[in-house]
Amino acid sequence: MSGPEQPKVIGEEWSDERVKGFLFISPYDARINADYNALLKAYQAMRAGDFERFIAFFKEVGRDLNAMGPDGETILDHVSEHRRSVEYVSALRAAGAKKAAELERA
Repeated sequence: MSGPEQPKVIGEEWSDERVKGFLFISPYDARINADYNALLKAYQAMRAGDFERFIAFFKEVGRDLNAMGPDGETILDHVSEHRRSVEYVSALRAAGAKKAAELERA
């Protein structure tokens, strides 16, 4: 899934600037956490390797990898629901992402 501003193109190399551009995506609804929204949009538009690079940039600027979405789930909860998301889940876990249930226990 990709939006009209950033169409998904298979096989195209993404520059660091293009990957970092997702840091500045704002949610359409002020009630949606900006960090969760940026992670979701990056996940929806990027290949796993680009998403892994995005996560590094995301953390570098101090954003919250465990931000909650409107349904009370983290991005790791959301991504884990998809069959073909193994590489994305691995990248999130390696960066320190947690599921909502794990945060509640901490």
